[in-house]
Amino acid sequence: MKIIIAPDSFKESMSAKQAAQAIERGFRRVYPDADYFCFPIADGGEGTVDALISANNGQRVEIQVTGPLNKPVDAYYGILHKGTLAVIEMAAASGLMLAPAAQRNPLVTTSFGTGELIKHALSLGVQQIILCVGGSATVDGGMGMMQALGIKFYDAEHNQLGLGGQYLQLIDYIDDSQLDPRLKKIQIQLACDVNNPLVGPQGAVNIFGPQKGASPAMVDQLEQGMNNFADVIEKITGVDYRAYPGGGAAGGLAMAAIAFMNALVTSGIELVMQASGLATALANADLVIVGEGSMDGQSVAGKAPIGVALEAKKYAIPVIALSGMLGDDIEGLSQHGIDVALSILPRLSSLPNALIAGEINLEYAAQQVAQLLRLGSMLGGATKVLMD
Repeated sequence: MKIIIAPDSFKESMSAKQAAQAIERGFRRVYPDADYFCFPIADGGEGTVDALISANNGQRVEIQVTGPLNKPVDAYYGILHKGTLAVIEMAAASGLMLAPAAQRNPLVTTSFGTGELIKHALSLGVQQIILCVGGSATVDGGMGMMQALGIKFYDAEHNQLGLGGQYLQLIDYIDDSQLDPRLKKIQIQLACDVNNPLVGPQGAVNIFGPQKGASPAMVDQLEQGMNNFADVIEKITGVDYRAYPGGGAAGGLAMAAIAFMNALVTSGIELVMQASGLATALANADLVIVGEGSMDGQSVAGKAPIGVALEAKKYAIPVIALSGMLGDDIEGLSQHGIDVALSILPRLSSLPNALIAGEINLEYAAQQVAQLLRLGSMLGGATKVLMD
């Protein structure tokens, strides 16, 4: 029996790798001779680099870059496939967790460090970059990233502009003559599962700005700035990116990546499944087990477990989901490839205690599921005998 174990992380409790190992331990107690294939996964957000390094025996590259507050931070990215593929998380260099709550100000925060990660990967001779754009602290339209890669931005008086979203409304001229030429020789894919446009009520500023510390006044200023940035880019490229699906991801960074680096926006989980080898491994599996910290009706929107389940259903493989907590509207999961969704909590518990005991609870829940499957097979055999 071939069992694919492909959980996402259980946030604040265990990594995707730890979750996969816990599920395997639980199942092995009941099915010691089964063939287990663990694929710690992510949906293209935080945790994606670690998941792909683990799945591919990749290399972790550690460097110091400019953080979102324009101060040095330690960051890393992954090198896979014999050095040809780099996987970069924007959150590692420009993430919200790198900006203390009291200092979150999208007029000031910059994506410069993300550009530095890309530049470093280019120096290693990679042929492809997967850029994961979740968890950012910025709403600078990717201006900082492009500055790190050689682009210069000027105001109407030809003064070179600095770092941060506050300068978006001042952009009058863009000099891309010094853009790193190596970008033209590689493929860049954005792991992105949001379709928000650049501007408007559902755009980068109005939806994500307040989450990153923007006051109502800042939202107005940044929205004006983003519209101005789009105007200037349209003059250069002839393309209006305001309504481009996904262009508002990562505080508008997606638009800059598309416009200046010919990046392709791709589903995060689909990229992860391809890069990890999971999509291929699913073809002849007997059972798939997925999981994450919390599942509810919103889990159908681009989340990793659903992506894996839908891929498994192409081969009619049963899928079991194990979750720390099951929320509202979980009935809809069955329409998206999940055959059974179960909580791993064995008893009522406070959230802190549940997080601490997460790995133990997951292992026990996996064992119970395996025992139930064995019991089902025994009953199935007995039923067949009785029917004969």
